[in-house]
Amino acid sequence: MSKKTVLAIIGGSGLYSFAGLSDTQTHDVSTPYGKPSDTILSGKVGDVDVLFLARHGRNHSILPSEVNYQANIYALKTLGAEWCVGVGAVGSLKEEYPPGHIVIPDQSLDWTKGRKGTFFGEGLVAHVSFAEPFCPVLRSLLLQSAKETLSHDIVHDGGTHICIEGPLFSSKAESHLYRSMGAVIIGMTNMPEAKLAREAEISYAGLNLVTDYDCWKENEEAVEVSKVMKVLKENAHKANTLLLNLMTKISATQPSDLARNALSSALVTQFNSVSKERLNDLKPLIERYQLNFAKN
Repeated sequence: MSKKTVLAIIGGSGLYSFAGLSDTQTHDVSTPYGKPSDTILSGKVGDVDVLFLARHGRNHSILPSEVNYQANIYALKTLGAEWCVGVGAVGSLKEEYPPGHIVIPDQSLDWTKGRKGTFFGEGLVAHVSFAEPFCPVLRSLLLQSAKETLSHDIVHDGGTHICIEGPLFSSKAESHLYRSMGAVIIGMTNMPEAKLAREAEISYAGLNLVTDYDCWKENEEAVEVSKVMKVLKENAHKANTLLLNLMTKISATQPSDLARNALSSALVTQFNSVSKERLNDLKPLIERYQLNFAKN
């Protein structure tokens, strides 16, 4: 029997459901970190099993700072996710990336404060490599799908995504600072989502929909929610179409080694010195390493 391909989609602002799934069912998952943002919808597209989770809840009732990123990634992991696309609305920090464009970043700056950004600690230490925050294999597949389904001139390959705490948008001084740092888009949710996905050995990449110019551009009005939501509604179908195309490609490959084997050289603590309760909590992430440890 061939191995299943399981793709998770985390929908951000404006993407609260996913069209095109067959054999759908919902999953109410509990985790050691609490409840995910919402029930998780599962279904199929061809030979790909799909999991969909609305990051802010289906009614958009959760602030970026209130999202339980640990529970979301843990729940997707327990349901078998090996790939994950984090869809998110972003502001543009670059003239050439106007509203309606799509950016698939290759780097990230974490400007958040106080969010729980790791599964480890409390007796078990791991230091995971994060030099490349997004899986290059998944990024490549997303780019290919974007260029096949959308106009080439609205798709941008690479660039740095800066993730701020929110929920307020930037001041002009902050917006200009982020531009001077080399960031090209700004959002509030890809961190620590990408970090936790890496620790869970899930291939993660961001699919970012530009909705505004933040507030740095002098001849543009500052960003406000009504305008953001208008652009998102106009462009949500782009993400859905692109992702359906992605599903025709993804089962023919496998995640990058840096994603699927992220813990192979990251675990520091010997398992026999960690409490059974802690090991049990992290079982979906570390079980295969526990088995290797037991053999040795």
